Amino acid sequence: MASNNLTRLNKYLSEVGFCSRRKADKLIEQGRVTINGIVPEMGTKVTPDDEVHVDGELIVPPKKDNVYLAFNKPVGIVCTTNPKEKDNIVDFINYPTRIFPVGRLDKPSQGLILLTDDGDIVNKILRARNNHEKEYVVTVDRVISEDFIKRMSHGIPILDTVTRECEVEQLSKYVFRIVLTQGLNRQIRRMCEYLGFEVVNLKRIRIMNIQLDTPIGKYRDLTSKELSDLIDLTEESTKTEDASLPSSKPSLKKKESSTKEDKNSEKRPAQKEPKGFKRIDRRKKES
Repeated sequence: MASNNLTRLNKYLSEVGFCSRRKADKLIEQGRVTINGIVPEMGTKVTPDDEVHVDGELIVPPKKDNVYLAFNKPVGIVCTTNPKEKDNIVDFINYPTRIFPVGRLDKPSQGLILLTDDGDIVNKILRARNNHEKEYVVTVDRVISEDFIKRMSHGIPILDTVTRECEVEQLSKYVFRIVLTQGLNRQIRRMCEYLGFEVVNLKRIRIMNIQLDTPIGKYRDLTSKELSDLIDLTEESTKTEDASLPSSKPSLKKKESSTKEDKNSEKRPAQKEPKGFKRIDRRKKES
């Protein structure tokens, strides 16, 4: 065990909020404190793995509050924790504790992205395929037509699939709003390219219930209500996804089909060997 992981017992009891160091010294002197079931001497140090009891009660450090941030990513910042990427999002934010982005937002795009140190909620958000809405405001290089809005909303063939139907609204000649429930690589840019349009500016303004409301390059903590609603949405989405998974039971048609094949195979006459043909028993030959 490294020495920097060792803490004096009286300091430990103080840091976890149980009592002051002076009070801790008295408890230790009175033999009311144990470490892993053993009464320690004054000045004994503990590690994070040790169990400390006072009067038989286990002393547990308070749970660290997780970090949940809403960040307005500037264009040019890359959503990665890789330190080899000089424009990585973690170094740009320079948060005092370790955090990582939830999902990604392309380097040439701007807008809302969530960051946290809570791996559980990351998995829930990334699993939430249903009702996981992401809203964008997009500027293109050509005047938008009614046909463009209609085709974008009904689905575009890209990346060997057709995009899901989605909500699209024209905001001005060159600007539209779009709400996606899937996250294909460079999806909006590819959809626009398919229709002969080029994206000039792309900004994400919402992820599920979280709205973009900070200046470019700035972040804020999620409110307790935002976090609570976010957890509810991800849990509901996960339940919906699980319920939509195909049954493990074999289909009746498939079973009937295989039964017919078996019957047909039984009717086939045994194939006769050619005249003069002698079958070799490979098992005997190999032995």
